[in-house]
Amino acid sequence: MSTRPATAPLLIACALGIEHLALRTGDRGGAGGPVTLLRTGMGPKAAERSVTRRLADPALAGAAVLATGFCAGLAPGMHPGDLVVAEETRDPDGTVPCVETDLLVKELVRAVPGRTVHTGPLTGSDHVVRGHERSDLLATGAIAVDMESAATLLSAVRAGERPVAAVRVVVDAPQHELVRIGTVRGGISAFRVLRSILPAFHEWHRSLLLPRR
Repeated sequence: MSTRPATAPLLIACALGIEHLALRTGDRGGAGGPVTLLRTGMGPKAAERSVTRRLADPALAGAAVLATGFCAGLAPGMHPGDLVVAEETRDPDGTVPCVETDLLVKELVRAVPGRTVHTGPLTGSDHVVRGHERSDLLATGAIAVDMESAATLLSAVRAGERPVAAVRVVVDAPQHELVRIGTVRGGISAFRVLRSILPAFHEWHRSLLLPRR
C-alpha cells in the first residue's frame, strides 16, 4: 500500500482572466491539500512557459495538475454550459492520459445537476477553431478543443510524475458559435458553470491523497 503526501498540492491552471475570475469567486475552500490557481495566459506556448515555471517551485513538488476553463465543443448536440472531462489530451507534441476521470464525472454531476458531461479526447490548437475545422477535428475522435489543456498537461508530466486531468466548459459548439465570451447568453452560462465546479476539483484532489493498495 502507498500513500501520497497528506499535503500534496493541487495546481489548477486556466488561461483567461474571466476563467480565473470564475474559479476565484467560486472557490469556497479546499478539501485536500493546498490549492494554487494559475492564470497561464492564452495559447499553448504561454501555458507551457507558465506551468513549467510554476512547477519549478519546490513547494509544488509532486503537485497534481488540473487544466480548466472554456472550450469549443466539436460534436453535434453539444450546448454552451455542457462539461467536457478529458480522457486524454492530445496535440502534435504528444498525448497525455488523464487520471480518475470517472470520479470527476461523478463529482461534476453532483456539483452542477442537470448539466451534460461529455467524456473523450480533448485536442489542442494554437488558434480559435471555427467552421469546417470543427468537423476535421471531430473526425480524429476528439470531442472538444481548446488552446491550453494539452500544453498544460504535457508540461506538467515533463516536470515530473504526477496525476493530471482536464475539465472544460463548452462555451460554443457547432450550432452555437460565439464571437466573444460573455456577450451572449451561452458565454454567461458557461461562466456560471465554471464558477460552480470547484467542489468537484477538490473532491478529485482529495481522492488522490487517500491510501492506494
